[in-house]
Amino acid sequence: MPAQQSTPENLKTFVPYVEKKGEEYMNDKQKEHFRQILLNWKAELMEEVDRTVSHMKDEAANFPDPADRATQEEEFSLELRTRDRERKLIKKIDSTINLIDEDDYGYCNTCGVDIGIKRLEARPTATLCIDCKTLDEIKERQERG
Repeated sequence: MPAQQSTPENLKTFVPYVEKKGEEYMNDKQKEHFRQILLNWKAELMEEVDRTVSHMKDEAANFPDPADRATQEEEFSLELRTRDRERKLIKKIDSTINLIDEDDYGYCNTCGVDIGIKRLEARPTATLCIDCKTLDEIKERQERG
């Protein structure tokens, strides 16, 4: 089962890209639009990491009651797992920014067609067009049986 990917929480400040008629796909304006989305998302994830570290330092206590201690350990374990997934997402964001720098962003890794502005806004780290992603998910379901 694929890991659930977080999405940017700054939807209140998010402004969708408005394509102009005849505009070239993945021009400099579009690349900068996606770079900003990715950088904002990364900054939010980094803030979460800082909050978690502070929270764990502040809340760490040696409870005499084993049940209280177990509850706190389970809470910390869940937070650390979440941060680990976000750490992996930060790496994916960094590699996506590299794709933008190398002019390889926005094209399907499998078939090479445009992924599309709307799909990339919904999932900025997407590397497959919707058709290839659908086929990929069908194959995955068949293999799992």
